[in-house]
Amino acid sequence: MMNTTIQEGIKISVKVSFRPDLSDFIKNTYFFNYLIDITNTTNESVQLISRHWEIFDSLNDSSIVEGMGVIGEQPIIHPGKSFDYMSGCELYSDMGSMKGNYRFISLKTGEFFTVDIPEFQLIFPTRLN
Repeated sequence: MMNTTIQEGIKISVKVSFRPDLSDFIKNTYFFNYLIDITNTTNESVQLISRHWEIFDSLNDSSIVEGMGVIGEQPIIHPGKSFDYMSGCELYSDMGSMKGNYRFISLKTGEFFTVDIPEFQLIFPTRLN
C-alpha cells in the first residue's frame, strides 16, 4: 500500500515494508523500511533542504527526528522529475506510525516552503491478522 499527498506541486509517496531479517522478536525490536518518492510537478526546480519526522511507537515515547536533507543529500528536483530514497525505522513495539514534513526552496524565487509527508503505519504483519 502506498500513501500519497500533493502540496505546493510536490507529490510525496511512501511505501513501507517490514524487515524480519533486521528485527529481533526476543528483544522486541521491529524494523521497517520505507521508500519515499518525491516528484516535482511544478515548472521550476526545487531543492529539498531539511526533514522533520514524528515517530510514534505504541508502547514507548514518541520521538522527533530532524536534520538537513535526506540520506546525506539535499537533492535538486527539476520540473517533472523525481527523487526517491529508502530509509528505515526501528520500533520497540509491533505497531507505530510516522509523519512529518520536508522543507524545500524554490531555486527560481528563493522562497522556502514546507510539504507534509503523509502519515504511514508501521505494523508487524501478523498483527493485522
